[in-house]
Amino acid sequence: MSPAKKPVRRKPLIIGGERIPLGKTTNVRLKVSETYFGDDVSIHLQVIRSKRPGPTVFVTAAIHGDELNGVGVVHDLLFDDDLKLKCGTLILVPVVNVFGFENGERYLPDRRDLNRSFPGTEKGSLASRLAYTIFENVVKNSDYGIDLHTAAVQRTNYPNVRGRLADPKVRRIAEAFGSELIINGAGPDGSFRFEATAAGCPTICIEAGEPWKMEPTIVQFGVRGVRNVLINLGLIAGEALKPPYQTKFTSTRWLRAQLGGILRFHVVPGQVVHKGQAIASNFTLLGRQQNTLTAPTEGIVLGMITLPTVKPGEPICHLGRTEISLKKIESALAGTAQGVRTAIRTRTHLATSINQVAHQKPKPRSRIK
Repeated sequence: MSPAKKPVRRKPLIIGGERIPLGKTTNVRLKVSETYFGDDVSIHLQVIRSKRPGPTVFVTAAIHGDELNGVGVVHDLLFDDDLKLKCGTLILVPVVNVFGFENGERYLPDRRDLNRSFPGTEKGSLASRLAYTIFENVVKNSDYGIDLHTAAVQRTNYPNVRGRLADPKVRRIAEAFGSELIINGAGPDGSFRFEATAAGCPTICIEAGEPWKMEPTIVQFGVRGVRNVLINLGLIAGEALKPPYQTKFTSTRWLRAQLGGILRFHVVPGQVVHKGQAIASNFTLLGRQQNTLTAPTEGIVLGMITLPTVKPGEPICHLGRTEISLKKIESALAGTAQGVRTAIRTRTHLATSINQVAHQKPKPRSRIK
C-alpha cells in the first residue's frame, strides 16, 4: 500500500508584513519613505482574495505621478460590486508614485524616473527604495501584472497594449485585454514591465489617453480590459468583450517636424492612414503654409502631440505599421457591433484634444484689392 500523498502547502501571502488569508479583502499601506517631519509616506493598496486559490494578478497605476487615467481605472474596480472572484487574488494599487501624484508631476522629487528604477534596492536612492518596496511586496507575490499608463505631457495615445509577446503568458494577457492595438516590445531596462516579466511575473503595459485627466472613455477601456484578463485567467465569471479587430505592430516610428511653426492636424489618434496621406500642415505665425507632413507608409495613428507649436525635430505623430491589411481593418470598423461603437467613441473623444481640419493645398493669398 503506497503512502498517502502529503497535502501541498501553499506559500502564505504576506504584503507589508501583514498575512492576508484566503476569503478576505484587506487594505494595506506599504511604507516607502518619510516626510521632513518624520511621518510615514505609504503606498495604499487593496488585496482581494477568493476563498479558492488561483492566480494572483496585480493592477498598478500612476508609476508616473501625472498619469491619472489608470487611477480612474483602479478606482472604478474598487467600487465595482460585481467584481466577485471565483478564485485567486487581485492586488489593486491606484497610485505607485505617491510623491509625483501629490505634486501633479511625472517624476519623483529627486527627478528620477521611477519607470527606469526597477527592481530597485533596499538602501538606494528614493526612487530605488520605492521601486524595491513595490517589487518585493507586489510583483514577487503575483503571477501576472497589468501596469496602466498614459502618454507623456502634451501628447495623447490611442489605447494600446505593450509587452514581450515572445513570452506566451505575456501574449495571452495582451490579447485577452481586448485592445485593437498591440505593440510587441519588452520595454527598456529598468522599466516595470521589463523587470517584472524578467522576474517571472508576465506583465503588460497599457498606454491610453493623456496625463492630468481621468478621461471617461479611457477609464471605461481600462476597466473593460482588466475584467477581460480576469475572465480569461478564470478569476471572475463573465464573457469577455472583444474589439472589432486586433492587430500587432511590426514596426512603429515617430514622424517629426522639419520646420518650426504652428500645426494644423489632418488626422486623429486611432485613425487608419494610407501612404502619402497628409498628417499635419505647418504654418508660420502669420499664416503662411510652409510644408505638409505626409505618411511615409500605411498604418494606424498610435499617438500624437496635443500642442500644435513645434520646433524642428520635435515629434508630431506616432505611426504604426500593422500585421494585417488596412482593408481588413476598415471593413471591421464599418460594422455595427458594440466593439465598433466603442472604438468610434474612443477616437471621437481623443479627437477633442486635436485641432483637426481638412487638408487643403495652399493657395496664393492677397490682401490688396
